[in-house]
Amino acid sequence: MYDTIIIGSGMAGMTAALYLLRAQKKVLVIEQESIGGQIASSPRVENYPGYKSISGSELTSNLYDQIEELGCDYEFEEVLSIESKDGYKIVKTDLGTHEAKTVIIATGAKYRRLNLDREEEFIGNGISFCVACDGAFYNDKKVAVIGGGNSALTIALDLVRNTSGVTIIQDMPKLTGEPINVEKITNNPKVNIHYNSKVLSYIIENDEFKGITILESGIKKDIYVDGIFVSIGTIANTKPFENLKMDDYKYIIGDAFNQTSEEGIFVAGDCKSKRIRQLTTATSDGTIAAISCLNYLNK
Repeated sequence: MYDTIIIGSGMAGMTAALYLLRAQKKVLVIEQESIGGQIASSPRVENYPGYKSISGSELTSNLYDQIEELGCDYEFEEVLSIESKDGYKIVKTDLGTHEAKTVIIATGAKYRRLNLDREEEFIGNGISFCVACDGAFYNDKKVAVIGGGNSALTIALDLVRNTSGVTIIQDMPKLTGEPINVEKITNNPKVNIHYNSKVLSYIIENDEFKGITILESGIKKDIYVDGIFVSIGTIANTKPFENLKMDDYKYIIGDAFNQTSEEGIFVAGDCKSKRIRQLTTATSDGTIAAISCLNYLNK
């Protein structure tokens, strides 16, 4: 039996593992997809203390190496549910079960989609979410970024270096990212911004992605680009944990110590109900959840 099972291996989950392992606890991390979470796909991280600039993949790889050296166990499985029995937790997955005295849920969130006709068909072939994965395909080509928050602006700033031009589609009257990024975007001659705009449909010609049709201040416009990058927020990965108390958007509610509505189950990172989701708040959540676990285990 493990002292703690951590579900998810993003920055929050691996930070929690680091603290618990250093306290000589037996820890299992269960991950459904790939190590590092969303930040692993970021080409540049420039707001994490101690680094002027580092790729998300390098940052998460460094943390993975750190906890692996401390003896962390890993399983790549899909978690289906958590049950409490006789003072311990049973984590059911698609491949079996695991037992622990405590659980930390750090499953993060996934990219929100536009949900338009033929979207699934052209994901990876005109429609992208990850600039680190697909950005190089659009060198010297025209692209659009859907969204005006900080993630969208970071994507646009990366793309504008190698593409022939970037069009930003923002459904609000202004960009909502960090002021320094807004300034960089608005001062770049290769960037064109459409405010108060909504994507209505994809332009598909001869079964090839050609662009998007938008509604800008009540007027329909066709924008021809080689590809788009969608950055309009995230959806919490919390479906297996619906027995826990959640907010209206299905993010798990935790108290100041990241304790959920069920004793012995804690939450950390982007799947937690909170107002601010940043890399530093994810590591903070992981720290708090781990220390709360330690206090619980040491009762």
